[in-house]
Amino acid sequence: MDSKAGDLFGAEDAHPTGTGGNGATGVLLWLPKGLSVSVAKEWFNRRRVSIRPWASFVDQRKFSKPRNFGELCQRVVKNVEVYNSNYTFIFLGLILYCIISSPMLLIALAVFAGAFYIIHLKSLESKLVVLGKELTVPHQMSLAGAISLPVFWLAGAGTAVFWVLGATLFVIGSHAAFRQLEGTDLDELLMEPV
Repeated sequence: MDSKAGDLFGAEDAHPTGTGGNGATGVLLWLPKGLSVSVAKEWFNRRRVSIRPWASFVDQRKFSKPRNFGELCQRVVKNVEVYNSNYTFIFLGLILYCIISSPMLLIALAVFAGAFYIIHLKSLESKLVVLGKELTVPHQMSLAGAISLPVFWLAGAGTAVFWVLGATLFVIGSHAAFRQLEGTDLDELLMEPV
């Protein structure tokens, strides 16, 4: 397998210094195969367009205790469907908060990205050989992960992941369970088949 930048990253002419880049500043953003800037922008724009107004999302007059378990389940299912984009941005915001509020986690992410970058630069110059064996790209990425693992452990990345998941489930679950359904949604759910 040839270890050119095009094999690992989306652009065939990618170079780590950014020469030949097609960005506004000449710096090329590296992304794994199958993920491009246009795909990420398209996903983000679809989410942004389908987001419900935040004022309506947090309107306190629209919250009440469900009458029974059946209504609770209906609310959760319908609200997750309706407010999916809002919930996605809440999740991303909690991840961002967790990363920014933990300096050690920022350092761990920098070490992780640095390890990938250094290994990629070495593989562009020549084949990476460790203990007399040539390492393939997946092995190189595994090596970068192994180098970063102790730093992530010291930074408490496991705790951060579970905190983000727990906080997300609590916030989204509470909102979805207690947010009343819109009038048109309520009529649709209360109709019985004939």
